[in-house]
Amino acid sequence: MSGIHLSALGHSYADDLYALKPTDLVFEHGKTYALLGPSGCGKTTMLNIISGLLQPSEGRVLFDEHDVTAVPTAQRNIAQVFQFPVVYQSKTVFENLAFPLRCRNWEKSRIAPRVQEIADMLGLTSRLDRPARALTVDEKQLVSLGRGLVRDDVAAILMDEPLTVIDPQMKFELRRRIKQAHAYAKVTVIYVTHDQNEAMSFADEILVMQDGLVVQRGTPEALFERPANTYVGNFIGSPGMNFLPLKRTGDLLSLAGQQITDPPRELPEGEITLGVRPEHVSFSDVSDGSSFAATIESIEDHGSVRILDISVGDVRARMKLAREKTVPPATSALAVRFNRFCFYANGQLIDD
Repeated sequence: MSGIHLSALGHSYADDLYALKPTDLVFEHGKTYALLGPSGCGKTTMLNIISGLLQPSEGRVLFDEHDVTAVPTAQRNIAQVFQFPVVYQSKTVFENLAFPLRCRNWEKSRIAPRVQEIADMLGLTSRLDRPARALTVDEKQLVSLGRGLVRDDVAAILMDEPLTVIDPQMKFELRRRIKQAHAYAKVTVIYVTHDQNEAMSFADEILVMQDGLVVQRGTPEALFERPANTYVGNFIGSPGMNFLPLKRTGDLLSLAGQQITDPPRELPEGEITLGVRPEHVSFSDVSDGSSFAATIESIEDHGSVRILDISVGDVRARMKLAREKTVPPATSALAVRFNRFCFYANGQLIDD
């Protein structure tokens, strides 16, 4: 399968109330995607339509440009991994992994080597003879993933919040196994999550959703460095991007009474906002013409980093400071510099 195409696809559960607003999207074969957004933004609705669990109100689902909108889930050649592991508790791990192959009438001589191959890849070899009910939650989730990977006809793996119920200490290992499985299988993976860390550490491309629409798609780096709007800037990052209101006089911009250097040449009408990541704020010499006088209001210690709440005049912002960096005395004359920033008008990014 070369890809998944959602053509003018939309879905409403009630008249004029869209859970997924009409959209056109293409997922390329072999890439990993994350649908990222808060609860109720439409990401699970989109996944369920792709899988066939839900029939869309309008539009079409195309697999390799073949219309599968009305095709049942079982005939779509996809594997699904849900928030809660779906395994046969009374069966052994081997029997769970072999079940899809037996349903497809594989010869017995082919089943054992294939199950062994997948078990080795997922780190389940030593557990093949155990009943699934004796496994930990993360192990059950690996079995659930393995049941999809064991087939040789799977074109896409759809995951709906697969790490939500996993112990935090095991999330890293399970995420590593999932990435390893993708590298092995080379299939399309669409991963639903509300956790930006999961999305950014896993996906080739992230689709940020809001109110039933994809408001920006791109690489983790692109979403972090150039959020298309203030919603994405606030959602991506920990803490999110600072948005500082600017004063506009003609084509000149100023923050707390100090002029912004190198503003965009053409400024649209409306409010202008400066967007800067806490990571891109640093202390500066007060003589630096591009710096702003600042005051430290509070400090939060996060172990490896500290989050500083600062004020520039009557404007508040946050900066992220690495543990090895020194915090100047609060009584000293402080200045901060914005090393990289974006401009926004009416909530939308102003292109350079």
